[in-house]
Amino acid sequence: MVSRILRTLHREISGLHEAAYLLGSFALLSQVLALVRDRLLAHTFGAGAVLDVYYAAFRVPDVIFASVASLVSFSILIPFLAERLARDKEEARRFMDNIFSLFLLCMIAVTAVIFFLAPFLAPRLFPGFSLTVVRDELVPLMRVMLLSPILLGLSSHFATITQVYRKFFLYAVSPLLYNIGIIAGVVFFYPLFGFLGLGYGVVLGALLHFAVQLPFIVKESNFLPRFRFHINVREVRDVVLLALPRTLALSAQQIALLVLFSLASLLGEGSVAVFSLALNLQSVPLSVIGTSYSVAAFPTLARLFSNGEKKEFFDHMVLAIRHVIFWSLPALVLFIILRAQIVRVIYGSGRFSWTDTRLTAASLALFAFSLVAQNLILLFVRGYYAAGKTKKPLVVTVGASLVTVGSAFLLLHLFASFSLFRYFMESLFEVDGLVGTSVLMLPLSYSIGSLCALGAFLILFQRDFAAFSSRIGTALFQSFAASVVMGFVAHLFLRALSPFLNMHTVLGVFLQGLLAGIGGILAGVIVLAVLKNEELHEIAKSLRRKFWRASVIVPEERGL
Repeated sequence: MVSRILRTLHREISGLHEAAYLLGSFALLSQVLALVRDRLLAHTFGAGAVLDVYYAAFRVPDVIFASVASLVSFSILIPFLAERLARDKEEARRFMDNIFSLFLLCMIAVTAVIFFLAPFLAPRLFPGFSLTVVRDELVPLMRVMLLSPILLGLSSHFATITQVYRKFFLYAVSPLLYNIGIIAGVVFFYPLFGFLGLGYGVVLGALLHFAVQLPFIVKESNFLPRFRFHINVREVRDVVLLALPRTLALSAQQIALLVLFSLASLLGEGSVAVFSLALNLQSVPLSVIGTSYSVAAFPTLARLFSNGEKKEFFDHMVLAIRHVIFWSLPALVLFIILRAQIVRVIYGSGRFSWTDTRLTAASLALFAFSLVAQNLILLFVRGYYAAGKTKKPLVVTVGASLVTVGSAFLLLHLFASFSLFRYFMESLFEVDGLVGTSVLMLPLSYSIGSLCALGAFLILFQRDFAAFSSRIGTALFQSFAASVVMGFVAHLFLRALSPFLNMHTVLGVFLQGLLAGIGGILAGVIVLAVLKNEELHEIAKSLRRKFWRASVIVPEERGL
């Protein structure tokens, strides 16, 4: 039984759709666990002061992870490792040891500095929290969570190896274990250790994320890292130079998000929690669609470009873009139409009030406006990284981050100063009369930044590949048409089902959302079938291949 599980985990998946669907399936399972995690948190604490501190404590570790762990990101390391493996495995092992040593030294140094500076940084980063809360809750929790970027960085280092060997199962299962650890923190550690127990759960999840890849690293790849005090600078110089733009880009994104959280701390109790819960919900389709396709496409894109096969590189990008649009547009529409049902079913229990539901649902809708943009951005960034062009994603990402932060300040000012604008936004999302509606300006600014980034990538990619727009036009039109019909039918179902269901119960709300969603999806599929949509045909073809039963291919068979 154990050997069968290990063989399943070590399967190699080839083909864009099969790999993407595999990763998407595991991403969906991971996001289901993440929603269970957030439901437990919402049920136990509600959108209030405790969750505000909990989500705020994540921000600094996330910035550290983005800033330092990019050195060991498989997006950067895969081409370097694959090139060395093709020449000599011992050379590849020395290279990975150097990278591991540099990462560990940098991460320990940065986390040590932040650990001691936490009492000084925390009240300045989150000025809306009282000094007592910062001293007694935020700083201790933040310090515990500083272990997570170290462990997740090591996991990312291992993921480079598992991705080169195309062991997508190992990469896909890691987030599942991460969320299981956090759930354990809520269910078991919090009753035992109090508030810090939530942090212990995060650390446990990061440890599991890292540990699941160890058996393959030790037994099959023989790439268990060894620390070197004398780091070969020439070995890592090219990686650092290539990683630097990505590091700056990720840091800019995380810093922009940190600013939004900082502003949320000033908008009243529960604002940080509402913003975080809506952000986590919109991350479900982002992980299932955008991350899955970008991760599945990256190894092939890197190989094609390094081999000089530019036309094949472009064709592979177009294929992935068409399918991302195919899945993203319907998800965008359904998230906006069914936002209240989604939030109420997932979070609506315990101390999570109806006011919390309405604010979170409105925030979710504003995030969802940029869902297509966010998914495509992930793919464009990976495409440019695969081509070794890291400056363009850097410029676009930094510019979009500045737009996000600038929009947040401007929108909050408009919301506070102009009653007509405030009334319009509150009426549009049906939150008029509630306290704390200013938090809606934060997801709106996030979406504005994402849409600007997508616009920039589209212009750049069209310049690099002149035939780009004509290759995706049909897919965009068909997906848009199907999504409009899907949203219209789903809305009709919502109104038609309401008199026949008890909308004061979770079951009634769930059935209303489920049946409306199914009705809308069926209508959309019919439209796509009538239009003879190519993506629909390709999906059916990939499913017939039973991607979950892909054969096992050991590394030696691939010459690695």
